[in-house]
Order: sequence, then C-alpha cells, then structure tokens
Amino acid sequence: MSRFWSQVVHGLTPYVPGEQPKLGNLVKLNTNENPYGPGLRVLEALRAEAADSLRLYPDPNSERLRQAIAEYHDIELANIFVGNGSDEILAHAFHALLKHDLPILFPDITYSFYPVYCGLYGIEYIEVPLTGSFEICVNDYLRPNGGIVFPNPNAPTGRALALSEIERLLRANPDSVVVVDEAYVDFGAESCVSLVKRFPQLLVTHTLSKSRSLAGLRVGYAVGNAELIEALDRVKDSFNSYPLGRPAQAGATAAMQDRAYFESTCRKVIGTREKLVASLQSLGFEVLPSAANFVLTRHPQYDGKELTAKLRERSIIVRHFSKPERIAPFMRVTIGTDVQCAALVDALADILRKPV
Repeated sequence: MSRFWSQVVHGLTPYVPGEQPKLGNLVKLNTNENPYGPGLRVLEALRAEAADSLRLYPDPNSERLRQAIAEYHDIELANIFVGNGSDEILAHAFHALLKHDLPILFPDITYSFYPVYCGLYGIEYIEVPLTGSFEICVNDYLRPNGGIVFPNPNAPTGRALALSEIERLLRANPDSVVVVDEAYVDFGAESCVSLVKRFPQLLVTHTLSKSRSLAGLRVGYAVGNAELIEALDRVKDSFNSYPLGRPAQAGATAAMQDRAYFESTCRKVIGTREKLVASLQSLGFEVLPSAANFVLTRHPQYDGKELTAKLRERSIIVRHFSKPERIAPFMRVTIGTDVQCAALVDALADILRKPV
C-alpha cells in the first residue's frame, strides 16, 4: 500500500499467471504452452526482421497479419482486430463493449482474468454456476444482462459448448455483446467464427500462444462485426497505437499462413491427450472430458494440492487452483509431448504405488 497509489489500485486483486520456473530438467505441464516450437516459416520470418528496419515503427494497423487472419477464416479485413495477446484484446473488449448498466455474466469456474478486468474497469458481474458435471448451461444465461463472456472450451475445465448451443445463446441475447474466448478451440472444439456474419453482437477472440506455438511472441486477435471492431480500435488507439512490433507481426503472419504445420502439431497434441486420459483413468483418476490442450483431473485418494506438491518433488510441474473450492481437489495438466506425459504417468503411478 502506498499513499501515492490511485484509489482504483487499492481495490485490485491482480491475476496470478502460471509459474515460470527458472530451474532446469523440469517436466513443465502447468501453463498450457504448446510442447512443439514454431515452424520453420515462422523462424525464417523472425530472422528476416532482425534488420535495420527495427529502427522504424511497425504498421499500426497490422494489415498483413490481419489479411492472413481474414483469409484463414474467410472473412473481411474489417472484421479483424489484433493485439498484444488475447489478454490485451479481452481487456479492450471489457472496457469497450461490456461496461453497461446491467451486470455481465460469466461462469463461476472459468478464466480467472475475467473478474480482474471487472475490478479494473468497474464492471458489475454475476458468476453463473457450472452444472454438477462442470458444464455451461445456456439456459442459465437467458436473463437480463450487460454482456456475456466465456471461454470455449472452458478453462480450466476443458469442456466445450456445442456450436448449436452458442447459436441458441446468441438468439436469446440479441441486445448484449457475447464474447467467446476461443484460446483452446483448435484442440477439439468447433469455432463459432462462422456465426459472426449472422450475429452482430458476437465477438470471438483467439490467441497464437497455444495452437500456433507462439506464447513468447504475444499475439492475439478478435473476429467480429465491424462496429465491434471499431470500438476495440478506438480503445486501442487511446491506449497504445503500436501494440504489435515488427517481429510479432511477421512471425504471426507466417504462423497463420503455415496451415500444414499448425494442423500437424494440433493432431499430435490431441493424440497425446487421448493417451494421457486413458493412462490417468487406468490409475483411478477422474478426468473431465477435454477439447483443450490440458485436462482437469482428480484422484479419490489424494487432494489436488497434495498431488501437485508430490509431483513437484519429482521435478514435474502441474497447476493447482485452490479456488473455487469445487475444483480444489483437481489438478490441471497441460498436454506435453508423449515423453513428458509418460514421465507424469510414471510419477503418479509411483506416488500411488501402482504399476503403470
């Protein structure tokens, strides 16, 4: 606390990111990073930007990148917004589109940055409980609101909402902005970008941190009606007109264009996830159905916090959430390589004193 702080700072409870350990020889399965690095086209594009041109400001409109995204989704350039990771884009969306008289709605177990944005921008919100099986129930969102936001697949549960249910939600909320955070959609869920042309209140956010292996570059984008995109642009240009540097724009453009590499790494992650789920279940773990690059899992004999600590003793890092209480018994495990996930299973078998 400091007498020099603005009043808003005193009331903030900041988001706590996943740990980035500085230790070597770790099996790091805690922050949903892609286990496979960026493709050669991305690396070549980044190397090409290490030039004299770095003395010049980047394109403030990121037109080449936006064009690559528009082509990928078969949508107009005016429907694309880019920013410094999807977290920044979500922050702009909360500020530009979700601050109204009525409270906004989002799940009670979801991405924990959402209530942080609400605290920062003074937005009232209601947390809507997931079902007993940790699913989003659209019927619970058929009420007056100032906007709706949720990830699909949800985080940290990994459960996905069907496209038909998202469409039903949109039809029932024609006057509220609905933000669908598709950070993990490429690992097994169906994107709702196709609905943007029919529903002017829909904003879909994506990140290149997960399925496109660029967490270190910090690039995200949103797809939506041109009026929603204009609102994001107005906030961006009142905050930072140059959110993406030259290397970020070049690398992200190459990543969007290299579909073959993107699809191959997604297939690998999905295949490893299926094997990991089967292995965990053979050890007696409950695993929530996941369409993401992580699973939420628990064992009837061990608390999630205890298991996380025991794994750490074996140099394996997974993530545990103490709140909300309903998920405290669980661990969230990022899908790594086959070798990393096998090491996790071996360690758990050792902890449980059961053969693999």
